[in-house]
Amino acid sequence: MARELNVDLVAADRKIWSGSATMVVAKTAEGEIGLLSGHEPMLAIMVPGQIRISLAEGQPVVAETTQGGFLSIESDTVTLVVRDATLVS
Repeated sequence: MARELNVDLVAADRKIWSGSATMVVAKTAEGEIGLLSGHEPMLAIMVPGQIRISLAEGQPVVAETTQGGFLSIESDTVTLVVRDATLVS
């Protein structure tokens, strides 16, 4: 069984979503990036767009951010900090 990511999607004033996922896809200043378990540690600036979180059960969690933020990954823990985001699904 593949390892999972621990994901936290937060705004300055609240937690938007938190849980385990198999993959996270987000738009960064460098382009779209997909994060899987075992990814090298990194920090990136996010731009407005969709954040897609794939769950092990198959259904995705999709959030839309209009102002971007930043993301970090280290030791299979992904933290996405945004000004605000809305869960689409």
